[in-house]
Amino acid sequence: MDEKIEEILNRGTERIIDRENLKNALLSGNKLRIKLGIDPTGPLIHLGRATQLWKLKAFQDLGHQIVLIVGDFTAQIGDPSDKPEGRKGLDEKIIKANAKQYLDQFSKVLNLKKVELRHNSEWLKKVDLKKFLEIANNFSVQQLIHRRNFFERWKNKEPISLSEICYPLMQGYDSVMIKADVELGGYDQLFNLKMGRIMQRLYGQKPQDIITLKMLDGLDGRKMSTSWGNVVNMLDKPNDMYGKLMSMKDDMIYSYYELCSQIPSEELLNIKKKLEDSTINPRDIKAELAKHLVELYNGSKAAEAAQAEFDNIFKNKQNPTEIRKLYCPKKEYNIIDLIVGLEFASSKSEAKRLIEQGGVRVDGEIIKDTKSIIQVKEGLIVQAGRLNFAQLTLKELRP
Repeated sequence: MDEKIEEILNRGTERIIDRENLKNALLSGNKLRIKLGIDPTGPLIHLGRATQLWKLKAFQDLGHQIVLIVGDFTAQIGDPSDKPEGRKGLDEKIIKANAKQYLDQFSKVLNLKKVELRHNSEWLKKVDLKKFLEIANNFSVQQLIHRRNFFERWKNKEPISLSEICYPLMQGYDSVMIKADVELGGYDQLFNLKMGRIMQRLYGQKPQDIITLKMLDGLDGRKMSTSWGNVVNMLDKPNDMYGKLMSMKDDMIYSYYELCSQIPSEELLNIKKKLEDSTINPRDIKAELAKHLVELYNGSKAAEAAQAEFDNIFKNKQNPTEIRKLYCPKKEYNIIDLIVGLEFASSKSEAKRLIEQGGVRVDGEIIKDTKSIIQVKEGLIVQAGRLNFAQLTLKELRP
């Protein structure tokens, strides 16, 4: 039990408030209420968010009560945490659709039968203006504006909406309503998590302990974020997940092992030693990681097949065993227009960069001239980047 508690407190954690109190609570054997709030801002949960779910599972395995709060009310505002500019809230219909898709993803990690699943609209919709003003009266604008990202925007004379300032109050009120003993979040959430402690004191509750987790870098080295498109999602197809993970830089391998994998902590030391050994190719360690993570979310057979498919493409220089067919109404295209039309690039400038960098092949031939005209023939195979393939057809496809 002591080892499992140390694992919870140490692996992947950035900061704990109050560490000594939390450790004693865990050692006491009392059943704690462990809170995690997730705003359904998109339909998919990426691996950066999944690290929090796996930490919840560690608590669940010790018999504690997991309280998952789907922020269907707060998503209408948008969490400003660690954002350099204001976020637009989402339409209520989109929020409901996203929240519905979260359940399958939660179940890949947690036993949902033992999870207390809540939506913060349950109580936040009932807070009238008088009640809200009573809550807000306990805080000053200076206190809220001094969170780091707000302060930077204030100095730069960039707009900060009143709803953004109120967001931490709402998240803190969530902790009051579900009587949280512990709240998890990314390190960028620290201000909001602390607000929960303050709000609980105001309501006569014992302040929750806080665990913040290290932030997982996205595939481009920035923080993993759906809005930046640098994500690996829990529901990615096995081949896509494997390929994305193999595209990461070598210096990111260890952090992905630490934060995303479920290998024992003692094995992490062996991974670190391997990465420091110049006789071992980091690609081999990365391949083990990619296979492990695909297996975690899709099973061992899917992981083995994804690894074999990747090796077939990149070691044996073969086309994928399954390539999506796309209908082309015209018989010739400029290469840039073709890449954008196939949705292999989001803009002409992105397509141009990809072509000039040698990332585009047509029937195996690298195309570097951005003015090239491609003659479409039946079965022509276009590749953009490492993972995007399409087989073109002049015959209109039937649904």
